[in-house]
This record gives sequence, C-alpha cells and structure tokens, in this order.
Amino acid sequence: MNTGLLLQLVINGVIVGTLYGVVAMCFVLIYKASQIVNFAQGEFLLIGAWVCWWLLSGLQLPFAAAFLLTLLFMGIFGVLLQVVVLRPMIGEPIISVIMVTIGLSIFFQAAAKWLFGVFVQPFPPIFQTASVSLLGMQVQSIYLLGMAIALLVMIAFACFFKMSRTGLAMRATAFDQQVAQSLGISVKRMFAISWAISAMVSAVAGVVVGVVNGVSAELSFFGIKVFPAVILGGLDSIVGAVLGGLIVGVLENLAEFADGQWLHIGGLFNIAPFYVLVLILMIRPYGLFGTEDIERV
Repeated sequence: MNTGLLLQLVINGVIVGTLYGVVAMCFVLIYKASQIVNFAQGEFLLIGAWVCWWLLSGLQLPFAAAFLLTLLFMGIFGVLLQVVVLRPMIGEPIISVIMVTIGLSIFFQAAAKWLFGVFVQPFPPIFQTASVSLLGMQVQSIYLLGMAIALLVMIAFACFFKMSRTGLAMRATAFDQQVAQSLGISVKRMFAISWAISAMVSAVAGVVVGVVNGVSAELSFFGIKVFPAVILGGLDSIVGAVLGGLIVGVLENLAEFADGQWLHIGGLFNIAPFYVLVLILMIRPYGLFGTEDIERV
C-alpha cells in the first residue's frame, strides 16, 4: 500500500472538505432562514469565480483588490436576487420556490457560457510559490489560503450568530417567522441578508477552486457535490454542515485511493459522496445533527 499517497489524499481531503463545509453552511443558512433549498448554490461559486477572473485578467487588478470587490459584488447580487426574484414567491408552495432556484441555476449557467465561453480559463499566477511542503507533502498554496479563509468564515459565522443582534434576529427568524415578525424583526430583511452572505461565502470557494482548476461551467458542479455533505450533517445544522463537508472531502479522496489501488472501477472519486447520500437517507434521513420532525397523524 502506498502510504505516502494515502497521506497526501487525506490532507487534500481535509483541505477540500473545509471548502465543502463553508458552502454547505450556505445551504443551511438559506434553508434555516426561509425553508428553501437553493439548487443554484453551485452557480454562486461559478459567478464569483468568473467575476474575480475578469477583474484579474481584464482590469489587471491585484488579487486582494479583485477578491474584495468580488465579495462586494456577490453580496449585492445576493440581495438583488432575493428581492427581485424570490421575494415575490413568499407564500407560494415550497416546490414552486425550489423550481425557481433550479431555473436560476440553468439561466446562470447559460449566461456564463454566453459571456465567457465554454472553455476553461486559467487564473493569472497569484503566488510566487505554487505549492508548499506540509508534512512532507506538496500542497497548493491557494488551497492553504482557502482553508485559512474557510476557518475564519466558520469562526465568523459562530460569532455572528451568537453575539450580533442581526445574527440573533436571523436565528429567531429561522426558528419561527411569525414570532420573529411579532417581535419587530423584518423577516424580509433577514431573508435578503441570508442570501447575501450565502453568495459571498460561496464566491470564496469558487475563487479557490477556480485558481486551482481554472474557471468553466463545470465549477457549478461543486455545489451539487456539496449537497451530500448537507444531508449527511443535517439540513438545519451549521455544525453538521461543517462536519459533513469534512467527512465527504476525506471520503471521496479515500475512494480515489481505493479505486486506484484495488478496485479499478474509474470515477469513484465523483460518485462516492452520492453513495453516502443514498445511505444516510435510508438510515437517518434528517442527518447526523439535523432535527427530527415528528408529526402526529
């Protein structure tokens, strides 16, 4: 058994798993606030990556400036999307709102292909050193930066929800919208903030993955790969989203190792998370940390 390769894949799995975790938190954030599963989450990554790429390649901005402007753009984009498209859907059946997010996913993918083309576009060089040594293994510098940012985002989420008035208001809205509104909380404002945060955080993951693999429409598939992590951790659990992302990140890399060493099936790296999705739905549909709903008939 190639122990060095196994360790390399586990390290990669943990790093990528942190990115899965922050994107999974975005799923949970929107679901807790508005009971909507956003199937356009992967397109948030794609749009964020394309915007940052354009600022770097087209306007020749420094990476730090391009990254901050990307976050600002995505925050505004998330608010406008919620206000213009999704706010009129308040009160409609949940399935109708979900179908709207699927339609948005298709629209954003088509628009990105029309504006930027269908070929992979590499990011301009950002770091002088493309990779660094970690435990004797070579790891992409951008992955380490992405992991550091992801950890900061997780800490910021925890502080935001426990210490800030807006965070407490969002938790109240997620618990019961009618009670929150009776306490003077603007539910519509909380919805808009949740979509803005979700778009901004997703853009972080989109830029990191785009720097490593280049930007193309395939980047939106990242959002679909995160969905098993959301279900594994629990659709209404922030902590579960983080742990689910880490588990899926490590699992898919272990699946790649097993496939390359023994099974030789091919493509197990991509489908392993969905095996987990089916298994967790069969055994524990509400996830490891999700809330079990009990309805009396």
